[in-house]
Amino acid sequence: MKTEKKTNRDKILKVIYMKKNFLKTIGMLIVSLLFVSTIISCKGDTSKDVKATEEERIYNVTIKSAESKDVDQIEVFTGTVEGFNTNNISPQMSARIEKTYVEVGDHVYRGQRLAQMDQSNLTQARLQMENNKEEFERTKQLYDVGGASKSEFDARKMAYEVSKTTYNNLLTNTYLISPISGVVTARNYDAGDMYVMGQPLFTVEQIRPVKIKVNAPESLYGQIKKGASVDINLDVYPNETFKGKVYLVYPSLDATTRTFSVEVTIDNANERVRPGMFARVTFRYGIERNVVVPDVAVVKQTGSGDHYVYTVVDGKVVFNKVKLGRIIGTEYEIKSGINEGDMVIIEGQNVVVNGAKVNAKEGEPVPFVSDDLVNKN
Repeated sequence: MKTEKKTNRDKILKVIYMKKNFLKTIGMLIVSLLFVSTIISCKGDTSKDVKATEEERIYNVTIKSAESKDVDQIEVFTGTVEGFNTNNISPQMSARIEKTYVEVGDHVYRGQRLAQMDQSNLTQARLQMENNKEEFERTKQLYDVGGASKSEFDARKMAYEVSKTTYNNLLTNTYLISPISGVVTARNYDAGDMYVMGQPLFTVEQIRPVKIKVNAPESLYGQIKKGASVDINLDVYPNETFKGKVYLVYPSLDATTRTFSVEVTIDNANERVRPGMFARVTFRYGIERNVVVPDVAVVKQTGSGDHYVYTVVDGKVVFNKVKLGRIIGTEYEIKSGINEGDMVIIEGQNVVVNGAKVNAKEGEPVPFVSDDLVNKN
């Protein structure tokens, strides 16, 4: 009996102990929640304070008035020098090469013999033509006195004309001549080789004048005119500028690239400019008066091709999207986006935000000094 009472008492004590622990845990949770709520509330107040501080912050910047200047309208395009005319010279059929008369680099004139092919077919054609000529002349004499019919006369005449055409064709393909005056720029076979259809036997290029083909954007189609003068710079002659002219403006545009082709020529009387050279062609098409700003005032938007110039209006920063033109020394030509007299930020533009208040002072851009000069001093 005593044992049973003791057991019941232990059970009651255990239940009381569990209830106390449960209430203690609940109390601790309530205290923790109140503590977290207090922290969050404090953080919210801090964020508001920071935001308010940012809005009230005044940035120190340097500004400069945008100016207008007369700017030469210039565009530069790249291309490769080519011969004005290029001829790949080969016979019409496979044959053995008996002789070659010129080498790569040789100057040749129009009509000059370059190579001689195997003559066996030409000899046969010549004999056949001479025989047909005799037959035709004999038949003509008989026809004139009524000794031959009209059909016989016509047949002999046709046979002679066909053999004559065959002979002349073989003559052209046996003795290869240059159709232009120029320079031999390639010879792909030697005497004794068997010519097969493929690579040309010779390449002759006319290099007085030479030409350069470039592709210009469609926005310039009305600006580039035939006969206009251009400046040409070649990497091989870094300190020289060659004069050229627009020889041809193609009448149609490429629908994919929205460009059109332009061919310019250089007289090249001294033949210093050679096919294959890399060239930069400068087109000048007038003068426009546009706004210019220091190059440091132009900010490129990260991740896009947009450019901005920041101005100060009524003590606040205004972001202006601009269209750039030429870069002239340390200045950029601005096609659109800002006006003459606008106060552009030239120092401090990397830290301000759109609409921020600023303390602006006028000044000049700080000149760029390379690390080499700093280290030297």
